Amino acid sequence: MTETILTALADKLAATDFSDFPENTVRKAKLHILDTVGVSIAGATSLETKLAVDALGLKGDIGEASAWGLPLKTDARTAAFINGVSAHAFELDDSGGCDHSGAVVLPAVIAALETTGRAVDGRLFLKSVLLGYEVGRRVLEACGGYETHNGKGWHSTGTCGTFGAAAAVATLLGLDRDGIASALGCALSYSGGTWAFIHDGGPAKKLHAGRAAEGGYVSARLARSGFRGPISAFNDVWGGFFRTFGDVRAAPEELSRDFGQNWRLNRCSIKPHATCRGTHSAIDAIDLMLGDNGLASSDVASVSVEMSGFQFGMCGHKNVTSRAQAQMSLPYAVAARLHYGKVSLAELEEKAWRDPAIGKWLDRVTVRVDQAMRDEEEPSVHIRTPDGSAFSAKVEDPLGGPLNPLSDERIIAKYTDLAGAVLPETRIAALRDEILGIDAVADVRPFTNLLQP
Repeated sequence: MTETILTALADKLAATDFSDFPENTVRKAKLHILDTVGVSIAGATSLETKLAVDALGLKGDIGEASAWGLPLKTDARTAAFINGVSAHAFELDDSGGCDHSGAVVLPAVIAALETTGRAVDGRLFLKSVLLGYEVGRRVLEACGGYETHNGKGWHSTGTCGTFGAAAAVATLLGLDRDGIASALGCALSYSGGTWAFIHDGGPAKKLHAGRAAEGGYVSARLARSGFRGPISAFNDVWGGFFRTFGDVRAAPEELSRDFGQNWRLNRCSIKPHATCRGTHSAIDAIDLMLGDNGLASSDVASVSVEMSGFQFGMCGHKNVTSRAQAQMSLPYAVAARLHYGKVSLAELEEKAWRDPAIGKWLDRVTVRVDQAMRDEEEPSVHIRTPDGSAFSAKVEDPLGGPLNPLSDERIIAKYTDLAGAVLPETRIAALRDEILGIDAVADVRPFTNLLQP
């Protein structure tokens, strides 16, 4: 096989051993798996998943792969799609990877796990997940980074995530360097998804995670069967990923640079709030100002927020006529925090965002673009009390991020709460213990039986 940028990356992936991952990275990977499973099981109750299941005419329990949280089995590629939709439905899945790596990598790799004919030990499973996160993020970085790629209108979960899912499944299936390269080449043909959904509050964003998981799964299976993907996929050629999806800021060398020195899963966040990651800093800023100054929500007369033009375009709007719009609105996140005291799933239900009190809070929130702010900069939040006192805060490291992580106990509590929407306590505990100890399991395939009610 001719040497290309893609095959150089495939070389790195094929040569990676589980022992290359530090203990703290492995521990974090297990927590991300647990978190993704929890949000996916809860997400199976979402309208988006119900509509997808109905649209595909899925029913019954005869199939090779599980739809998590549902009494449904189907073919593996469809399961990857449905579980990807469920994982992203409630906007509680992890971020900072491709962007939503868990919702892409886990549905794909577990679909492969359920259809492989051989035992898969926990170390191989974890390596597959870790390399999926690695590739998805590296593709995004090589495209110029989140703000550059998404700023062009692409949704990186759907465009870059497909490569992460393909790398994960190719690793689980034991493909060699050439097979991994073909899987990644095929993944380019499944790459897609734009931010058009942001303008009307529709749920299409959730499809991107499902399609990326499905596309990555199929790409690796195609490569395993001998189907060759284009190994020039990452070269600067007509039709190549970076020339098509990127611009002059693309840096293809980032795909392999310093590989193995800083595993990309370490930069990912686990969400404490059920809204777009771009809103979290503002929620935390409200928490900080109220707590530090002994204030209650009733002491807040007005809120003003300055944010970058990029962040404003993504989540600066006040128009909330659907859950999807509420999930992507910083003003709504601030209003919900002030009115309800938190921004969890209950605060994203229709009765929550239709509450007249929320409209009054939104009227008190002013958002403006600060042209001097960098695209990736966190917003600056200011509150004023009825007596004219003013307070300001800017949270550079939102809760849940790598520099301000949630405790293990809080992540486990989040999983337990979300999985409890569907599963009984005994199964929730068994699934938790299996995942947190998965590196010691000789064959992880049976754990998928715990994903269904």
